[in-house]
Amino acid sequence: MKKKIALVTGANKGIGKKISIELANSKIYVIGTATTEIGVNIIKKTLQNKGIGILIDFTKIYITKKIIKKLIKKYKNIDIFVHNAGIINDNLLITMPDIKWNNVIDVNLSSIFHITKIIIPTMIKKKYGRIIVISSVIGCTGQKGQTNYAASKSGLIGFSKSLALEVASLGITVNLVSPGYIITDMTKKILSSKKKEIIKKIPMKRYGTPQDIAYVVSFLSSEKSSYITGQNIHVNGGMYVDLAT
Repeated sequence: MKKKIALVTGANKGIGKKISIELANSKIYVIGTATTEIGVNIIKKTLQNKGIGILIDFTKIYITKKIIKKLIKKYKNIDIFVHNAGIINDNLLITMPDIKWNNVIDVNLSSIFHITKIIIPTMIKKKYGRIIVISSVIGCTGQKGQTNYAASKSGLIGFSKSLALEVASLGITVNLVSPGYIITDMTKKILSSKKKEIIKKIPMKRYGTPQDIAYVVSFLSSEKSSYITGQNIHVNGGMYVDLAT
């Protein structure tokens, strides 16, 4: 295939869906993942002939690795990897069951290690690659009841910055996008119920949209971003300014 190929995890709804559409519109062939057959069908319907949907449960590491290896065997390489898949399973630390900690860490953080380890050798061989990681403002600020989620998202920051240094001389860039309060099906209910309280924290006085994130990911996937690596780009309407980046 002459087209560039992108792997987008969690591509059936919200931010992942908009990212997939944006990349497909840039003539990139998109392989989108979902955790249910319904999600896979949504991806297929959304992308049509511009990509495919595949079923992956990132809590099952052995099966995940097997599927990614099959993708590499079939497509030879992945040019762009967007790690967007993520779950929330909130609880105060003192009452958090082990399974809530483990599932969030497995899906949000551990999966990127296993996937990247399989796809990056082909990027190194081609001396080209774009890895874009969707973190969160919570990875920098923390949030009560989200020690598992915050740990996973801040873990992604450390992972990405370190990997960026390892592969910078090999034509591969690694960057993060950290959304603030973005309206999706997952967040709509809580954002509506606490709107006044949350909007006070946002200088732009509005929530973001999945499209806002998709535009940044599209740029980081392109040739225009070839001299940008190891960066964490916050998309949050000014609610958090990371001076370290």
